[in-house]
Amino acid sequence: MEVYTTENEQADAVRRFFAENGKALAIGVVLGIAALGGWRYWQTHQSSEMTQASAAFQQANQAMTDKKAQGVEDLEKFVQSNSNNYGVFAALQLADHFAQVKDFANAEKQLTQAQGQAKEENLLSLVNLRLARIQIQQNKFDDALKTLDGVKGEGWTALQQDVRGNVLLAKGDAKGAREAYSKGLDSKPSQTLQNMLRMKLNNLSS
Repeated sequence: MEVYTTENEQADAVRRFFAENGKALAIGVVLGIAALGGWRYWQTHQSSEMTQASAAFQQANQAMTDKKAQGVEDLEKFVQSNSNNYGVFAALQLADHFAQVKDFANAEKQLTQAQGQAKEENLLSLVNLRLARIQIQQNKFDDALKTLDGVKGEGWTALQQDVRGNVLLAKGDAKGAREAYSKGLDSKPSQTLQNMLRMKLNNLSS
């Protein structure tokens, strides 16, 4: 079943239905009205759900910020019950918390869950990038390289190649690391990232 992003698209589809199915005009009208009403209900329902999720995220996030003992547990429950962007943001925050206390296994668990929930390419790339870094901390170098393949989009190239270079260097592949850092530089990243990549290349040359 097609999913329509605007009411205009839906109206166009209903008109096409009428043109192609003149004999079923009456049924088409009923279906068109029902679909339009359903679409409006779905929009309202989705908006309400996201508003509630936003409020719940802010509450759980504040508990973490205030370093309350219940904060981590509340945020974990939030991630489990919200398979949307807010759930992904919460998982990212939890992963950061666990990484800070060097609980990399739990950090990986949160990021793996976020990986399955992220629907937008940029958000998924961010999750994959952080997951690869956590996998490096656990010496899961092959897993990290596979995860980095999920980092998409030109804007992520330099960061992706930077982390890839780190993985390859950790595996003893200095040539591969040099190629990765060079690709990162070729993507014309920010000045700060350019400086970092050049420094890593210089260290490999020395």
